[in-house]
Amino acid sequence: MRIVNRKARFKYQVLEKVEAGIVLTGAEIKSIRAGRATLTDSFARVKDGEVFLENTDIRPWMGSQKYSDTRRERKLLLHKKQILAWQGKIAGGNLTIVPLSLYIKNNLAKVHVGLAKSKSKFDKRAALKKKTVQRDIEREIRDKKL
Repeated sequence: MRIVNRKARFKYQVLEKVEAGIVLTGAEIKSIRAGRATLTDSFARVKDGEVFLENTDIRPWMGSQKYSDTRRERKLLLHKKQILAWQGKIAGGNLTIVPLSLYIKNNLAKVHVGLAKSKSKFDKRAALKKKTVQRDIEREIRDKKL
């Protein structure tokens, strides 16, 4: 099961990507395997030399009522060099860390996080226009085949 943050690609221009591990509880990993998580409004923040994923909504597993805070901060597992490099880049400009996707790899939860720069309104409009034109072209091709 792969959970994708579709808004991240629309709102941000991704400059660098890294695969990171994530610290979860047993009930949370079961929920991710069942596809009960969303990355829509989530982001990552560097605190005290560690990276934390914030505002990620992982719905509680059906039998577990112990963990009611679905949007708690979760620690990301990255190498110290990666954290320091990204921390320097974030301090230098208008950059942020956004999660791009959440998935299971070798029975471990992984998150693709990206160092991203916010797009301007013009860039967003251009992306929407390109998407509309592509959809129209595909519709024309499909109608010609029928």
